Amino acid sequence: MQALKIAATGMSAQQLRVETISNNLANMNTTGYNARRAEFADLHYQQISRAGTVRAADGSVLPTGVQLGLGVRPAAITVHLAQGAFSATGSDLDVAIEGSGYLEVTLPSGQAAFTRDGSLKRSAEGLVVTSEGYPVAPEIVIPPDARSLSINADGEVYAYFAENVEGQLLGQFTLAGFANAKGLEALGGNLFAETEASGPPILGNPGDDGLGTLLQGYLEDSSVDAVREVTELIEAQRGYEMNAKVISAVDQMMGATTQVR
Repeated sequence: MQALKIAATGMSAQQLRVETISNNLANMNTTGYNARRAEFADLHYQQISRAGTVRAADGSVLPTGVQLGLGVRPAAITVHLAQGAFSATGSDLDVAIEGSGYLEVTLPSGQAAFTRDGSLKRSAEGLVVTSEGYPVAPEIVIPPDARSLSINADGEVYAYFAENVEGQLLGQFTLAGFANAKGLEALGGNLFAETEASGPPILGNPGDDGLGTLLQGYLEDSSVDAVREVTELIEAQRGYEMNAKVISAVDQMMGATTQVR
């Protein structure tokens, strides 16, 4: 019976959905995290009788035919891009991106990566880096005698010293935009890499060409909606149970068939 295989694909699909939901819930407190959604498509069809086939007996045409679906398959796990709420931290090097765009960082391999996690730090050499120690591009070095920092909405970084009232411009953060941000490859650690699907990064200053602006002293919270995730978790659980009942029912039917004498 095909129903065994069909129900098995349904159970596998609901399992993938539960795994996606569990990852969303696990990242409820991850800075700048966007929820993922599992998407599915129907599988192949067995063409028992094609629509439009001419009956040999009377020459009439079948209006619908007989097509048996063979289950479901994963189509994509897509990112739901949404602005998270802002949490005040008061730290000079914490920046939230208000709008679209990503900060560019340089990995140890020299490859460029992108992040919306603005919890920046200062290295021993004064270099502005991420929590993982990756330098932000373009590189900005903070002098050791700087008393405080100021980052405006345009990404300009000013350092203030004891002997000067006016701040000294150290550099300016840039943001990267993508034609299809959902096509970015997640690397873990709040980092993304460009792909053929995302297109190349379009670099610009914050506030230019549709890019967002920076907000100093804040971090962007995760955009995960806990209520929605729990609701979908219940739906996935019910779907898994119903597919399991199909397998149980088919097993009983096959058992009845073998008992026929």
